[in-house]
Formats: sequence, C-alpha cells, structure tokens
Amino acid sequence: MGSDIRAVVFDIGNVLIGWQPEDYYDRVIGEDRRRALFSSVDLHAMNLAVDAGGDFRGTIYGTAEKHPDWGDEIRRWHDDWLELAGPVIDRSVRLMRALRAKGVPVHALTNFGVGSFDLAAGHFDFLNEFDIAFVSGRMQMVKPDPAIYAAVEDETGLLPDTILFADDRPDNIKAATARGWHAHLFETPEGWADRLVAEGLLTEAEAA
Repeated sequence: MGSDIRAVVFDIGNVLIGWQPEDYYDRVIGEDRRRALFSSVDLHAMNLAVDAGGDFRGTIYGTAEKHPDWGDEIRRWHDDWLELAGPVIDRSVRLMRALRAKGVPVHALTNFGVGSFDLAAGHFDFLNEFDIAFVSGRMQMVKPDPAIYAAVEDETGLLPDTILFADDRPDNIKAATARGWHAHLFETPEGWADRLVAEGLLTEAEAA
C-alpha cells in the first residue's frame, strides 16, 4: 500500500446503511406525531441501551410498557426494524468490496445491538463480508468509549497509526484520533472514495 495504513474500519449506520429512524416515523405516523413521540420518549437512548448489549425485543417492548400512550409506535422500532434501516449506501459497499479485493483487511466498528445486527446481517449480505465485525452489543461497550477502540487494536494486533476509520459522528472520530487512528468524518461516499484514493489504498478506477 502507498501509506502506512494496514486496515480500514467502517462504521455501518449512515456509512454503509442509512440510519434515520425519524424518516420512517414521518412516513408511518406523520411528522407532527413523530415530533410528539420523540419529544415524549427518548427513543435514541432506548436504542443505545440495545447497542450496549440490552435485549433487542425486551428493551424496546419494556420501553413501550412504560409509555402506554405510545406503545404501538415504540414497538414498531423492533417489529419494523428493517424499515427503519436504509437505504443501502451502494457506493460505500462497492468501496468496501474494492478494498477487500485488493487484500486490504476491512473491519466494522459499529454501535449495533446483538439481535438487530443479526437481523440486519440476514438481510444485507455485505455485513457478513468483514474480516472482523466489532459489534458494540456483543462487546457490551459503545463508541466513543476509548475501551472499544482499544479492543479493536487488541484483537487485530494493529497499531493505532495503521488504522483508517470512517464514521459519521464527530465524537466517534475524535475518540479514534485521540488514540492515534487515522480517521475520516463520513459525509458522502464520494468524499470517502476520495480519501481512500488519497491514501493510496484504491485507484480512482477502483474507487469509482
């Protein structure tokens, strides 16, 4: 490779697959009711509890029981989960596969529940193609906890400055760079492609 990078690590939500649950709720219950729901119930905190290792169904259904006025809507987070996730960011998937075709190790580091990741991996085939998928729910720690980045280093044997990491959240990027990782704040797949070319990991043709 043209740089000192020896492995590329992908976040999943909003890097490989869209993750905007509000868009789903806008479609099914309308924007006004969605705003009322999200202001009444901290659904993102509920999801983070799943990402940290909480039972997928139990955590969501338990939240629904605590908020009976919104019970049906909250249960949709579990029952319609595949409709909350998407669409696939096709060019990012192509980039991941192009890296692997060149022999570059490609890992995932994602805040994702155990049950929800298993569901997603059964639906999105590319989620089964990582060399190692570091899934927060399995690890029972979440980004941006420094320990989750240390766990990646420990399991892969990679030195921090040999890792290139893409994530859509500035706090996760900050935690990675604090450990000495190379990092890219993902905003568009085009920008990510340009970074991979600039690092010498892919040619422009391979990144197309």
